[in-house]
Amino acid sequence: MGGPLLSRRDFLALGSAAALLPGVAFAAAPTGTKLHGLSAFGDLKYPADFKQFDYVNADAPKGGTFIFSPPNWVFNQSPLTFNTLNTFVAKGDAPPRMEMCFDTLMASALDEPDALYGLVAEGVTISDDRNTFEFSLRSEARFHDGTPLTAEDVAHSFQLYKQDGHPDLLLPLSQMIEAVAVDAHTFRLSFSGKQSPRTILNVAGFPIASKAYFEANPFTSVGMKAPLGSGPYRVGRIVAGQTIEYDRVEDYWARDLPVNRGLYNFDRIRIEFYRDRQAGFEAFKKGNVLFRQEFTARVWVTGYDFPALKEGKVVKREFPAERRPSMQATAINQRRERFRDPRVRRAMALCFDFEWTKRNIFYNSYERSQSCFERSDYRAEGKPSPEELALLEPLRGKIPDEAFGEAIIQPVSDGSGRDRKLLGAAAKLLAEAGWKRNGQFVQNAKGEPLTVELLVDDDDWIRIHSPWTENMKAIGIDASIRVVDSAQYTARQVDFDFDLISMALSFTATPSRDDIENLFHSRAATLPGSRNFPGTADPAIDALVEAAGKAQSRQELTIALRALDRVLRARLDWIPNWYLPNHRAAFWDMFGYKEPKPDFGFPVEAMWWFDKDKATAIGKA
Repeated sequence: MGGPLLSRRDFLALGSAAALLPGVAFAAAPTGTKLHGLSAFGDLKYPADFKQFDYVNADAPKGGTFIFSPPNWVFNQSPLTFNTLNTFVAKGDAPPRMEMCFDTLMASALDEPDALYGLVAEGVTISDDRNTFEFSLRSEARFHDGTPLTAEDVAHSFQLYKQDGHPDLLLPLSQMIEAVAVDAHTFRLSFSGKQSPRTILNVAGFPIASKAYFEANPFTSVGMKAPLGSGPYRVGRIVAGQTIEYDRVEDYWARDLPVNRGLYNFDRIRIEFYRDRQAGFEAFKKGNVLFRQEFTARVWVTGYDFPALKEGKVVKREFPAERRPSMQATAINQRRERFRDPRVRRAMALCFDFEWTKRNIFYNSYERSQSCFERSDYRAEGKPSPEELALLEPLRGKIPDEAFGEAIIQPVSDGSGRDRKLLGAAAKLLAEAGWKRNGQFVQNAKGEPLTVELLVDDDDWIRIHSPWTENMKAIGIDASIRVVDSAQYTARQVDFDFDLISMALSFTATPSRDDIENLFHSRAATLPGSRNFPGTADPAIDALVEAAGKAQSRQELTIALRALDRVLRARLDWIPNWYLPNHRAAFWDMFGYKEPKPDFGFPVEAMWWFDKDKATAIGKA
């Protein structure tokens, strides 16, 4: 259920934790020499004179229209509606893929876990202290109005983001001390020395905005005027809240660069917004939407029997998921005092019967998530290693004792939907935490009932969460589900105005401190629009986040994230939900694509192309 929010590199950077790889740390990258690419660990796959990425079809034809409802999004974007075209700030709901309208200093390779290659920047030079990065910009870079994209635009963008940007942009720049244009084609970015060694891999993928545009228009304003862009697409036709079209820029200045060759093939990308999942599915069945990733197990199993599929006009298949850590969980908002006792959080978690849900609602298609870094080597297993203990022992007494034992696993129910043993244990935990029965519900010493409201923005969540709330009621919790529209959901999420809220998120392949800080660090707990939904503000967690950020090798990073995972699972700020090992996709058979898909990304709208012969064969030319 639900599409994942992307972590910050860019939407192309859909990758995951690979197994431990040999190679040198980022700190060993040469200094004082212009580099054509950057990576966190190990050597770059592609040499300076590479022509294209291996996973693209450089001869892919241009043309056609790709119509879909995005399965993932970044920043302040929403898949349900939109009321602004400013995607750089926390306020408002922007449409997904606005980032395709903006170029970046460097672009990700989807067949490497963390590599970046030059886009606007033809190269980057690292200072001897590794705190300053000087980017040499291409003189041919242009905005869509034909004006040059210069170092002034880059510097101004970074300055705006650090001051007023969306938390995904703001937090990674917290240690930025200088963003300056040395000259028209040289941009210098300097950090304090307290940043993660891998921060540069995040910020080099930030969108570049026009200085002239935002000097004439307030950066923090939200409206339906599209900021001036420079990327492969520009905003075309829009119907506010319903439809947006991105038109391919015919004279896009960077279309022949190696990082772009074979990409961005559709003349038009149209996003249709449906607040109701079933309405979106019906539009797909009619051919009004051409590509769909299915997040409802019931529909995947029982709904794909319509005429177009039976006639072979629609393809239904699964693609391998990215090799990247993912997290799908329900946050318990500890800004509210009644949720601060871990016994209360554990009692609530015991009421969720995943085994019953998997069989009766998910058609056995999902697996139970246990970790904040699921499907990766960063997931803690068994007892802590000596290397993990070296990080955990200084925190003893400040973190749950359970973090020093076997990694916490959510208990397996009997699958009945009302496991008496688990519900009994949950009721006991509430009593130990001072919540006593008084009639139907429990109360604290002040006579206040224990109320819990799950905030959702889709009716399908009612079907999934109703058994959970009924179990909570059975042990005396006054639990309910509140369905709100997308705009209200976003506003309440930004302001942390909820009891429980669920989130699906994918990390970058090599998470930096910036990636995890937004979710777990105390710095994000009070920052509106951050992903720290539980309000986690714990110096011990901060210390582990910092340790991960300072890792100089993939092995060090893995150790630090496993230690962090142990503590997060013991705290239970997030109740783990479930995960799917593959992409469930269906599409009208009118597209070309290269197989196998790259290990670290699945941006169909960027990689696929319109196949006129296939379209003609199914009557969609």
